Amino acid sequence: MPSAPFNPLVSRLSPPPVPSVFAWGRAYDGASGPLIDLSQAVPGYPPHPDMLAWLGEAAASKACAGYGPIEGEDALRDAYAAEMAEIYGAPVTAANIHITSGCNQAFMAAVMAIAGAGDRVALTDPFYFNQETTLAMLGIGRELLPLDAADGFVPRLERVREVLARGVKAIALVTPNNPTGAVYPGPLLKDIFELCRAAGAWLILDETYRDFLPAGERPHDLLSVAGWEENLVLLYSFSKSFCIPGHRLGAVTAGERTVAEIAKVMDNLQICAPRAPQAAVARAIPALKQWRNANRTEILARTAALRAVMARLPAWKMDSLGAYFAFIRHPFGDLTSAEVAEMLARKAGVLCLPGAYFGERQEAYLRFAFANADAATIATLADRLGGFTPA
Repeated sequence: MPSAPFNPLVSRLSPPPVPSVFAWGRAYDGASGPLIDLSQAVPGYPPHPDMLAWLGEAAASKACAGYGPIEGEDALRDAYAAEMAEIYGAPVTAANIHITSGCNQAFMAAVMAIAGAGDRVALTDPFYFNQETTLAMLGIGRELLPLDAADGFVPRLERVREVLARGVKAIALVTPNNPTGAVYPGPLLKDIFELCRAAGAWLILDETYRDFLPAGERPHDLLSVAGWEENLVLLYSFSKSFCIPGHRLGAVTAGERTVAEIAKVMDNLQICAPRAPQAAVARAIPALKQWRNANRTEILARTAALRAVMARLPAWKMDSLGAYFAFIRHPFGDLTSAEVAEMLARKAGVLCLPGAYFGERQEAYLRFAFANADAATIATLADRLGGFTPA
């Protein structure tokens, strides 16, 4: 008897990439020292003790065991809206906020609300691979907005115009960027947004790593543009700032009509985001500001440590650096990025992601997610990379 077929939009996708990298690390013999994990974008320090206490308290609460509001808990929507208003100097209310189970789900819910099978959405090249596979499994076409190392992997307006002319429903950008770390300047984002508005297209802006920009710098002024609600969706993750990636909590900031459309999607995806972390984060947003600012300073110190390491390794070229990530051009042009990454893991004990995971044009690159390693550990990369040969 023939086997029942799977959905081809899913079955033709490659397996999730990060577990394969962990498998390479398990083959490392420890000869160069402890394994250095630069693969997954996770904070390399624990949650605040108060956060753990609040999570435990909420998880043990009978109230949090039932269903919650589809759009998210009122307390969290209020707290996050107040923070957005403070960051951007613009009026944002709870009605503009939808809470999700992580930022990947925020992207999926937003895209499903905006585009359908047969529509097209533009991603940058390189792209964040989960966004690319989300479009593929939904039957949404992918257009690519090429980015170049010569531009610091920042979009050019003429290329934005070209991709909009192809009739995309939306352009999705990530800033600070995953995988490159590039930070898109606020005035450039304003120009891109105006082009999207003129074309009747959406701008989806993933700001997962926003909290690790230097203090005092407003990322952009898009929320001050009159009528922003008609074309703009901002995405965010609480995972990095509060060190709770396992609790899966993200947010969408959008117009009220958009929030209502996303609620239709969420009711089918999950009904509501996990309630215990919502209750804990609602308390943490105002209470842990100083702790979060100290973590921002720590990540910036790790950024400086990696910059110093790469300055000692002229054969390895760091083409972009920021927030959690560096996009590193490896010196082994005759090998694929996967071959280099696998041998780095097995021989040197350094886990990183191959550039090809982020687009076909990225074989020359490796992504280092350095936020998971402290400055002292990052400093040891000079010897490991400097002495590494793939043979």
